[in-house]
Amino acid sequence: MSVRVFLVDDHALFRAGVRAELDTITDAVEVVGEAGSVGEAVAGINHHKPDVVLLDVHMPDGGGAEVLRQIRTKIPEVTFLALSVSDAAEDVINVIRAGARGYVTKTISSQELVKAVVRVSEGDAVFSPRLAGFVLDAFADRPGAAPISDPELDLLTPRERDVLRLLARGYAYKEIASELFISVKTVETHVSSVLRKTQLSNRYELSRWATDRRLV
Repeated sequence: MSVRVFLVDDHALFRAGVRAELDTITDAVEVVGEAGSVGEAVAGINHHKPDVVLLDVHMPDGGGAEVLRQIRTKIPEVTFLALSVSDAAEDVINVIRAGARGYVTKTISSQELVKAVVRVSEGDAVFSPRLAGFVLDAFADRPGAAPISDPELDLLTPRERDVLRLLARGYAYKEIASELFISVKTVETHVSSVLRKTQLSNRYELSRWATDRRLV
C-alpha cells in the first residue's frame, strides 16, 4: 500500500512542486493533503491522519515544532519528516527533540525524498548528509556538541535567522530576497533588526557571529 503523505510548507509554489514530483515518479507515496500554516496543518493532519508528514521547520505562525507539539500527543502514530531549506544545527536538533523522525534539506532529489518518506514510515531515522552528526553530538552530550540554546540567538526570529544564515554565506540582498520569497526591502529590515539585537555594526561581523554559532 502507498504511504499516505501530508505536506506542510508556507510556500504554495513549493508544495505544488513537491506534490507534482511525488505524484509523477512513484506509486509508493500518495499525497493526501497539504497546508501552509500551523493552524491549517493541525486541522489537516487531524482530518486525514496521514502516515508521514513532510514538515517545514520555519513558518510565520510557529513552525514545525509547534505542529509537532499539537499533534504528537493526539495522534502519536503519525510520523514526521522535516523538509527544510535550513541545515543549521539548532534547527535540526530542535525539531528532532520535538519528535520528528528525520530531517532532510530541500536540495534532496525527488527519488531520494521518496526513499526517505518510505524509510521513516517503516520506523527508520533519516537525515541528509552531515546533519546526523548534529543529532549524535547533541544527544551524546559530547565536547563540541552543537548548542541547544543560545540566549543571544534566541533573540532572533526564525526569519531573521534565515536571512542571517544566507548573509553569512555571502548572498547579496537580492539573492536572499529571491531565496526566501521576500522583497529586498524586507531583507534590509531584517538585517537592520539583527544588527540592532546583536549590537554588531556590519555584515562581516554578523558573518563571524553566525559562524561561531554554527548557523552557516
